[in-house]
Amino acid sequence: MHTKFLGLYNSVQNLLLKKEKSALQEVCNLLENEVEHYHWVGFYFMNNAKQVLEIGPYAGEKTEHNEIAFGTGICGQVAKSGKTFVVPDVSLEENYLSCSVQTKAEIVEPIYKNEMLIGQLDIDSHHANPFTKDDEEFLKAICALVAKYI
Repeated sequence: MHTKFLGLYNSVQNLLLKKEKSALQEVCNLLENEVEHYHWVGFYFMNNAKQVLEIGPYAGEKTEHNEIAFGTGICGQVAKSGKTFVVPDVSLEENYLSCSVQTKAEIVEPIYKNEMLIGQLDIDSHHANPFTKDDEEFLKAICALVAKYI
């Protein structure tokens, strides 16, 4: 993991270790406040019975996307594929659900627990093409922590 994310990773781990109900909200707040190009940070969780993602804690502008059907939008595509999805420019993505006109890029990282897809971490940025391999590696590590402690 890139050194610029190590301190933040440790902070997230400390939040999750407390096992408080507010931990995921605190993780969202921390990431949105501490990473310059993270402008909306939120969790979605799988509801396989309804074939939708249900919104969890998030930090950033209010969103009307409280449920997202599997296959719809970037998050819905990750619900089907189970793979990280990086969108450097959302204006070029046909199956994009807009949360904010300011959003220029998005990254969605799946969360697996015991090899089962249980949710995802969704991050929007107001900057075009801000996400690097360092972001992907960091977010994979954060999702692994979340899976371990929830």
